[in-house]
Amino acid sequence: MEYVTKKVLKNIYKKRDSWSHKGQYGKLVVIGGSEMHTGSPSFVGLAAYRAGCDLVYIASPERAANIAANLSPVLITKLLKGDKLEEKHIRKIISLIKQVRATAVAIGPGLWREKKTISTIQKLIRKIELPMIIDADAIRAVSRKKNVLKGKKCVLTPHADEFREFSGIKVKDLEHRIKVVTAEAKKTKSVILLKGYIDVISDGKKTILNTTGTSTMTKGGCGDTLTGICGAYLARGIDSFTAACAAAYVNGKAGEITSKKYGESLLPTDLIENIYKAI
Repeated sequence: MEYVTKKVLKNIYKKRDSWSHKGQYGKLVVIGGSEMHTGSPSFVGLAAYRAGCDLVYIASPERAANIAANLSPVLITKLLKGDKLEEKHIRKIISLIKQVRATAVAIGPGLWREKKTISTIQKLIRKIELPMIIDADAIRAVSRKKNVLKGKKCVLTPHADEFREFSGIKVKDLEHRIKVVTAEAKKTKSVILLKGYIDVISDGKKTILNTTGTSTMTKGGCGDTLTGICGAYLARGIDSFTAACAAAYVNGKAGEITSKKYGESLLPTDLIENIYKAI
């Protein structure tokens, strides 16, 4: 079985042209957050910036959008009125994607699982034609209507329970994880990154393992940082499989570096500050 190595980053971080301009290295729209889960879209956005994305736009319900705007001036926010994502927001989000000429979308973190939100996520994914990273509550949403993934270029990043809901399969040991992730990726024609002690990444044809990371990355938000890094790579035009492999490697490596200093006290905000060291 093949493992991800640092060589994967050579496909992403190439020597820049001296005449590079703003937006050339990706424009990512992040759809996430809710009244209670306010931090997720900010973690995604800041991690994407640290991974090299040029512009990050946060489309979030009011409280999450306001917190993102207050947290960092580099996060460009589009406020969606209300406490949660609803169908009334679809037109505004699609308009934002077109207006800013986004090159990729990250959807799911912090959106939560209310019925109206689940339905809205499904409709949004059907409408979005850009490369996408689908995480958290968006995985649970597409698990109920997998046909919305048809024809999409997407990376799904479930943990074990989200994968169980998506596939109907409770994963066991590593050998079993490899088998079922490969089969599910092939069936859905998507890239699946099953997070764990050893990450399993597959596009249905090729399957690879990632061993970077640490047990201190169980803190809420460390999956959001992975989403942001992967979103940054998709926004740069990197293919879905390579983006998933590289994001898993960098997120895990940043976690390792951070854990050496903070140990049990590791926070996703600390991890974000060490993405540059991992790269």
